[in-house]
Amino acid sequence: MTTSSIGWIATALFAGSYFFRQAATLKRMQSAAACLWIIYGLTRGAAPIVVANLVVAVAALFTSYRGKSAWTEQWSARLNRQSGRNGLAQAPEGG
Repeated sequence: MTTSSIGWIATALFAGSYFFRQAATLKRMQSAAACLWIIYGLTRGAAPIVVANLVVAVAALFTSYRGKSAWTEQWSARLNRQSGRNGLAQAPEGG
């Protein structure tokens, strides 16, 4: 496999990640693409590519595996109550 093909595969993975509906899957695909970009950067001797994609890979993996904290759930529920969204479909008002 050539160096440029690694870059093209990384590009395809990154672009394809946006077709996933679940955020965790999107982030894991982006992390995989970032890992390929790290390999690409290492073969090219491009430290900025390696460092930037290392940051992206770690952030994407961390956020894809972290669960909702109790604090996040409390604030989400509070915001839903304040906006009138309680998770149930509401009938439209009318006469």
